[in-house]
Amino acid sequence: MKNKIAVLLMEAGVSYNKQKLHKVGYFRELLATNQDIDEGLKPLLRLCRETVVRLGKTESALVRSLERDSFLVERVERLMTIPAVGPITAFTWALEVGEVQRFSSIKKAISYCGLCGAERSSADITKRMPLSKQRNKHLQTVLIEAAKMAPRNSPDLAMIYDREKQKGNANRATLAVARKLVAYLVAVDRRQKEFLTVERENRTAA
Repeated sequence: MKNKIAVLLMEAGVSYNKQKLHKVGYFRELLATNQDIDEGLKPLLRLCRETVVRLGKTESALVRSLERDSFLVERVERLMTIPAVGPITAFTWALEVGEVQRFSSIKKAISYCGLCGAERSSADITKRMPLSKQRNKHLQTVLIEAAKMAPRNSPDLAMIYDREKQKGNANRATLAVARKLVAYLVAVDRRQKEFLTVERENRTAA
């Protein structure tokens, strides 16, 4: 819905501050003072804004309800020690995956999340096929959104993104970060230890 608001304004040729757009005061002032916004567009923008607010309240209520489960919260708090993993990503992972032991490998977890496609090789050329439709759509969406923000919160994930983007495709770079997040989530979940402890153990073993 936030994206829809931005698209409606762009299509109408309205200039706005991207960082402030979804703040209540700024949005209200924009509608009241910007002469480029047609009177016929304002009701639709207000409806979109009201929907964002309602969804936000619903999300908060769901999180508060889930936080009553002490075992789930303990697991989520461990997952949130991973850079770029917030409460929604952690809760979604825990609820959709269930027991992480169901995955015998990280590759299978990545496939379950719909973050990889099959590869087709011909001569010296390897072509990656579209992402599989047999995936957990909820996890796929949440992880991709998390991956878009991840490079801002982790130098290691930023390096992965930059390395893949240099090959010419930003979407593939985001997917590479999402796949790395899955590897982190599986590792923390399996060992039931915070991210920094797991990383330290990995480096020691290497």
